[in-house]
Amino acid sequence: MKALLLTALLYGLIPVLKAQKADKMKNNEQDSLAIATALENNYFNAIYEGDTDRLGSILYPGTLLFGDVKGQPYAKSRDEYLTGVKNRQSPKDSGKPFHGDITSIDIVNSIAVARVKVKMYDFHYNEILSFHKIDGRWYIVNKMMSDISE
Repeated sequence: MKALLLTALLYGLIPVLKAQKADKMKNNEQDSLAIATALENNYFNAIYEGDTDRLGSILYPGTLLFGDVKGQPYAKSRDEYLTGVKNRQSPKDSGKPFHGDITSIDIVNSIAVARVKVKMYDFHYNEILSFHKIDGRWYIVNKMMSDISE
């Protein structure tokens, strides 16, 4: 009798567990798509065009940027970074090649990490971008980058 009850209980739980897993997968797919869209529209395109308003819209206030460029340490606040983007010639206006590529996106609840590659000017950046979902929207809250030779 106990085996029959246990079997019935397990068969009753399996559809519930599958539904929960399917919901999580659906949410992860939606969140992954939202992050990828934000990267394409508000990150890569904004960097390419030098559009600091659009770029600032994906960078959460207080975002910090760290890394190295040509072997030199790099550390900036969000505002310092946006000022630099504003005061430089955009990759679009320079006529030099630009390409942004999403390597991976990993999501855990309301946090995520995206690995991207950005080729601009004479740089090949590997970037690790930390995201946080705030009020239903994904923001970059930290950027780490390294210029690599290819």
